[in-house]
Formats: sequence, structure tokens, C-alpha cells
Amino acid sequence: WPDGVSRRNFLQLAAASLGLAGLTACTRQPIEKIVPYVRQAEEFLPGKPILFATSMALSGVATGLLIESHNGRPTKVEGNPEHPASLGATDAVTQASVLGLYDPDRSQRISQLGDASTWTNLNQQITAGLNAQSNFGGAGLRLLTGPVSSPTEARLIAALLETYPQARWHRWDPLASDGATKGLTEAFGAPVGLRFDLAKAEVVLAFESDFLTCGPGAVRYARDFADRRRVGHGATAMNRLYIAESSPTATGTVADHRFRLRPSQTAALVQALAAAVGVAGVAAPALDSAAARWVAAAARDLAAHRGTALVVAGDSLPAAAHTLVAAINDALGASGSTLLYSAPITVDPVDNVASLGALLDDMKAGKVDLLLVSGVNPVYDAPADFDVAAVFKSSTAMRIHHGLYDDETAAYCQWHVPAAHYLESWGDARAYDGTVSLVQPLIEPLYGGKTASEMLGALLGRPADDAYTLLRETWETQMGGETFESAFRKLLHDGQIPGSALAATQPALVAASVGAAVQALAAAPAGGDLELALRPDPSVLDGRFANNGWLQELPKPITKLTWENAI
Repeated sequence: WPDGVSRRNFLQLAAASLGLAGLTACTRQPIEKIVPYVRQAEEFLPGKPILFATSMALSGVATGLLIESHNGRPTKVEGNPEHPASLGATDAVTQASVLGLYDPDRSQRISQLGDASTWTNLNQQITAGLNAQSNFGGAGLRLLTGPVSSPTEARLIAALLETYPQARWHRWDPLASDGATKGLTEAFGAPVGLRFDLAKAEVVLAFESDFLTCGPGAVRYARDFADRRRVGHGATAMNRLYIAESSPTATGTVADHRFRLRPSQTAALVQALAAAVGVAGVAAPALDSAAARWVAAAARDLAAHRGTALVVAGDSLPAAAHTLVAAINDALGASGSTLLYSAPITVDPVDNVASLGALLDDMKAGKVDLLLVSGVNPVYDAPADFDVAAVFKSSTAMRIHHGLYDDETAAYCQWHVPAAHYLESWGDARAYDGTVSLVQPLIEPLYGGKTASEMLGALLGRPADDAYTLLRETWETQMGGETFESAFRKLLHDGQIPGSALAATQPALVAASVGAAVQALAAAPAGGDLELALRPDPSVLDGRFANNGWLQELPKPITKLTWENAI
């Protein structure tokens, strides 16, 4: 608005979203068979809700959900009580996701250079571009996505890279924990995934981590942590939580012992704890008296609960701090008890900043002829010194953007394809523990959106195959047999594949990694008189949910700010 944004006219748009929920979604149920969570189809009564199991993936990690549907229209999101990642609960983002389905600002057409086009026209150009790449092994083909845990998408990407061995797959997600990925890789010599078992934890210490409300598994962690805080029915003891943080968090509010510090002081605190619990090769750094007392008390408590203690490192910590925390947990005997290592949840985890940087370097060098950007918006949220907009603008490559919105990145691509909302999609993804979670639609795509698997199918020369066909291919290949049809319907009913969680492993700590981590922390720049810590917003995260009226109206934890800016 020329005269600025007011609360009133913003809420008018939110009301428009709710209006569309009532006007546009009444009759577009999926053509394919979907399976209700409760057996009500035969006794269906108008106005009586039916529940369907599905999943929502955020940064590649799924949460199992139950969606309430009224007359073919999804209206309410709840957790799936049988899914290990939710146990019947949800968080704010998943609760508000149903409003995203009816967002009037969603992209509603395939466009070329801003003009309406068709799926057929796009695939003709894709085919021409891929034919030109066939003699070069796909050397000019690039794929940019967010983290992927979907077995179906992973299968299609593997097939694409096998067909075009010189092609490259890049990933970008500003919420990704690159520090944890790199730190754990250095600690164990290979990428690993990790998850916590807070049901077994007697003492927990967290560094700069809001693990009870943010990140993969937070809903389950909050449930397990809260269960250990209750007394009665024979239970007389509670768990204890220590937390060191530079900014107040919801997790910090329930801590028994909270220590506040500057962001630059965290590394020294991690090193001091490592020395106190007996990690070999670590000397205690100089700390002020308050910090030294806090570390000594926490270390005594953790050491007294070996096997039932846990130390958690926040995503904002550098890789070296994550390496030291892995060594601390190893010294405390946490692995296999309160801390479970496994294969990575996402496929082929990478350093997101380095991966995006490599793509931009290739674009600058003229090595990219065909680029598909699916589900990410690097022009908006990539580091400013990458200047993604300028690189895209100067590139001669055919650029295809696939997303829910005609956003900043779409503006620098010749083609834009609207994405299907997860409530309109068939698919799969892994939960925080690796459990394969199935995605089934509650409604036919309102605007003819395409899923990520359908975009990959187009690159494989299969533009006519829908997401349902591609999903069934994945699991029919693995399950097969005459009973597949009934078994698949059972999986859709449950929303997950039982027993598919990633097996726990016991990786060996690389001894040299501890010394290298200590040196890296010593070389880190010191803090100043004023320090700024940038964190994802609790509701709109990195901005990807900024158009969701519910999340914009949600008061922030601790400060209760709604529209005001914290700075």
C-alpha cells in the first residue's frame, strides 16, 4: 500500500485466505484413492469430518499428521498419535500450514517470461535442452533443491545422475545446520545422523540450543522431556536441564540452571566442559569465576550420570564446537543410550553454503545450460555476498523455478511452475528418526501445481507420470508381491512404514579430531563490546512463512512481540 502497511489491511488479506478456504476447495477432492485414518467412508455423513494421515516435510524432515477434512476440504491439522515424530502433537508451523493451502497469493499458473504457458510447452523445451546435453553426459545440467529425505525423490535423482553422469545436484537451505554436519563428519570420519532419547536422559546440558521447540524432532523431544518432569505414580525424581545461551528461548525458560553469555563465549564454555569431563587432549581455557563455577557444577552432575547424561549443541555453533560436543557425549557414555547415531536422515548431506557457491561459480563460468530450482529461494535468502540475483540475471542458462510462490528467484528465471502444497501431494519423506512417512493429498491441486517428484520425472523424460505413479513405483519395487495393493492401503491409512527408522550405529571417534577442533576454536575471532546473534524467527522461520497470516499474528516466545521488530 502506498501509505504503508497497517494491521487492518494485512488482516483483510488473511480474511481473504479464509474466504477462499470456503469458496474454492469444496469440490476438488483427489481422483486417486486416498485412505481415511478412521473407517468412515461407507458411513459418510455430510458435515461429519473424516481424518486422513499424511506428513509435512520441513527442511527435508517429516512430521506425521492427521488432517481433518469436512466435505472434501482440509480444515484442521493435528499430530498423528501413532507416528514417532509427533505422538499426536504438532507445532505452530504445522498447525498454520492449512492456511497456506488457501493462500490467494500462491502461484496459479505455469509462466514463461511472465506470460501464461503450459506444461506441454515447458517439456518441449526441457526435451530440447536435454537432447543437447546427451552428447556431453549432462555436463551443463544442474539441479538445486533443499535437503531431500524422500526415498522417491532420492530414487529419481539417482536415476537422473546415472543418465547424465556429468550433471550436478546442489542443495541450499538457510535453516540447515552446516556446522553440525561438518563437525560430526570430522568427529567420526563420515557423515552421521543423530537423534536424542530424552526419555532416558537424567541430566541434559544444552549450548545455544532451543531443542524443545525448534528443529527436527522438537515435538517428540518436548513430549519425552515433559514426561520426565512429572512426579507421582511411583516416580519421585525429575530430570535436570542446564542451558547456556545468549538469547532467551522457550527451552531456557524450563531450565533448572540457565547461564547467560555472549555468543563469542560459547566456544570457551564448550572447551571447558570437555576438559572437566575428561576428554583427552583438551585443556581448560581461562574463564571468569561465574562461568567456571557453572561449568564445574554441570560437569560433576553429568559425570555422576554417565550413560544417562546428554549434551546438546545448537545449530548456530561452529563445526569445531560440534566436534567437541561429540567427544563430550562419548566420554559420558551417551551414545546408544540418550544419543543415537545413524545414517544421515537426508540424502548425501553437504555444506549448503559451499554447494550453492559451487553452482554460482559454474554459472559465472558459463558451464550451466539447464537449471531446475525446486522448492528454494536463494535470491531472497542466500548470503548477500553471493549476489545470486546478478549471477542469475547474467546467466544464459535455461532456468526453471518450481515453488509455491512466484517469488524473488522466480523473477530471475525464464520459467516458473507452481508447486503443489503438501495437502495436495503424493509423496514420502523420512522423520527425525528415519521413519518413512507417507504423504497423501486431501484435495486435488487447486492450481494444477506439480510436486518435486513430478519435476524430476520431467527431467527423466516422463512428464506424463504423476506423483502417485512415481510413489507407487518406489514401494512396489521394494514390497512387491500379490499383497502389495492391500499393504499399500494399510501404509496410507497409518501414514508411515513401520520399522523403517534408521538403525542405531556406534561410530568411533577420530582421536585427531579433538585436537583439530581445539585449534579451530582458539583461532576464532574474539567478541567485542557489542555482539549480534541472528536466529530464525520462531514462527515465519527464514521468511518462507511470511505470507501466513496465522504465523504473522503469533506472538513471539518470551518477548510476545507480534508486529514490532526486535531490533
